[in-house]
Amino acid sequence: MSTSLVEAVGLTREYRRPRRPPIRALDGVDLAIRPGETLGLVGESGCGKSTLGRLLLRLDRPTAGSVRFEGRDLAACDAATLRSLRRRFQIVFQDPYTALNPRLTIGASVSEGLEVHRLAAGAKLRRRVGGLLEEVGLDPADADRYPHELSGGQRQRVGIARALAVEPVFLVCDEPVSALDVSVRAQILALLRRLQERHGLTMLFIAHDLAAVRQVAHRIAVMYLGRVVEEAEADRLVRHPLHPYTRALLSAVPDLDPARGRSRIVLEGDPAGGGVGAGGCAFAGRCWHPARDDRCRREAPMLRTVADTLVACHHAERDPMTTGVPAP
Repeated sequence: MSTSLVEAVGLTREYRRPRRPPIRALDGVDLAIRPGETLGLVGESGCGKSTLGRLLLRLDRPTAGSVRFEGRDLAACDAATLRSLRRRFQIVFQDPYTALNPRLTIGASVSEGLEVHRLAAGAKLRRRVGGLLEEVGLDPADADRYPHELSGGQRQRVGIARALAVEPVFLVCDEPVSALDVSVRAQILALLRRLQERHGLTMLFIAHDLAAVRQVAHRIAVMYLGRVVEEAEADRLVRHPLHPYTRALLSAVPDLDPARGRSRIVLEGDPAGGGVGAGGCAFAGRCWHPARDDRCRREAPMLRTVADTLVACHHAERDPMTTGVPAP
């Protein structure tokens, strides 16, 4: 029996276009999230991160593959079952302003889920909304204000309170800090860590910024063009990345110690995999690994375990920073 709270198997999503080939946003993704952990999902814009998050919540349907939540196949659930399950999983969106109805007060937005699921009414509802606002660092009096009266950070706190209102066990955070100032990002990340520990939440934290992900995630999965190319415990992946794409992402994270003199890896070539032969590694056209060869262009690497890391690279055992030396 699976010990995962959420599990994706062979998840594929294609978007069809008239008179043109379909866009494959996800390509056979296998992913599992254990109860009480935060999985960070990182990659460039357009790699399929948000699509994966939506599929895990049944906000969209996969072209192929399946999603199981608490052992249930979400695709097989009828409308009534799915409605009851919606209490169990929620989402925090990227843009805190467009995610809130500008015509509703903050209190009305937060209380909506409580009313839909008939969890509270009257005075109990008002107390519950006030308590949620306090928990995310807002004043209960903010319940009478409108979204345009709040700052971006305050609006994102409202979005988090709204997601927590129905007491979910699984929370998808879809780039929740990318639209915020740097100082506010740190506050929201600290808030999410506290809430995860306090409520024992299971979280999928989606971002393109590895610096933000490493602050909240227990494990990190790296996506490239619809596929997971590396997955490991957060500390392991940050300290000893094996995939050249992961190394490039880490090189873009600002280093507060200039004495280390870390060099930036600039990826060249077509991000859409141009120049790669059919069936080859999608990253081969941009790969900077010195061991890159014709096999990379002919044969797609499968995820395999190398030194406690799942990695899809034919040359993961070889450290690209040295010549012929195995990776740590």
